[in-house]
Amino acid sequence: MMGVDDMQVTGFKALVCPLDGGPLTHAERAWRCTAGHSFDVARQGYVHLLPVNSKRSRDPGDSKDMVASRQRFLEAGHYRPIAEAVSHSVLSGVADEATLSCLDAGCGEGYYLRQLVEDAAEAPIAPPLALLGVDISKWAVRDAARRLKAATWVVASNAHLPVATASLDRVLCLFGFPAYAEFARILKPGGELLLVEAGPDHLRELREIIYPSLKPPRKDDNAAPEGFSRHSRETLRYRLELSGPEPIADLLTMTPHLHRANAEGRERLAALTSLALSVEVHLTRLARACPVE
Repeated sequence: MMGVDDMQVTGFKALVCPLDGGPLTHAERAWRCTAGHSFDVARQGYVHLLPVNSKRSRDPGDSKDMVASRQRFLEAGHYRPIAEAVSHSVLSGVADEATLSCLDAGCGEGYYLRQLVEDAAEAPIAPPLALLGVDISKWAVRDAARRLKAATWVVASNAHLPVATASLDRVLCLFGFPAYAEFARILKPGGELLLVEAGPDHLRELREIIYPSLKPPRKDDNAAPEGFSRHSRETLRYRLELSGPEPIADLLTMTPHLHRANAEGRERLAALTSLALSVEVHLTRLARACPVE
């Protein structure tokens, strides 16, 4: 059985220039295209490939505080069962010879890719991994790059991924905003997209505290998006016990509920010293459709 140090974990290399779409080459702490565009690698190990005209704000994505809260919450193991299910899905059915290329689209501070590396090292059969993490938050990507130096980390948007067409075996979109057309473009035929989405009862107890009333759950759409076929779907449920005000505050800060809750709801939550929660997530595997010959 391999250890983490024995596994071959490399960065993903098939990046393209966000300005002209040409292939990028990595050399001397920069990524460059043949047209002369150059993008420096920051000292923490990531590269910024989000054009200024693609930004909706001066500092898009999660803030420093949100990244720090998510880091503390995830490193405490509260979502470890989700990470294990993600790793199992990524590694399911693969051989141990060919390199498996995997993108976490909306990677945050890199928790799920780090767990994938650890789980692969413990698996009886696991391929070499070429890993790419993309997030629109420079604070999140900076933190991810510090923690897993072997991967490639990029500041970019899911809407316009600086990734070569048909170059990835797996794409992860975990509690994020899927850009199906882009994901279909960058996946190899037969590659897989893994979605992790909140179920109707996910964090229900938190939502009951911070909101006056809960919205009815959305109806499930079982149709596969264009370019994909549905492979499988499973639901993961478990109970989570938070003790102390800090993990409760971290959970709120790392979710969109931070900005949606009113002052009264946030005050009610801040008064708690413990909170029992339901975790319910759907894990959906979609296969990239092969072109018809």
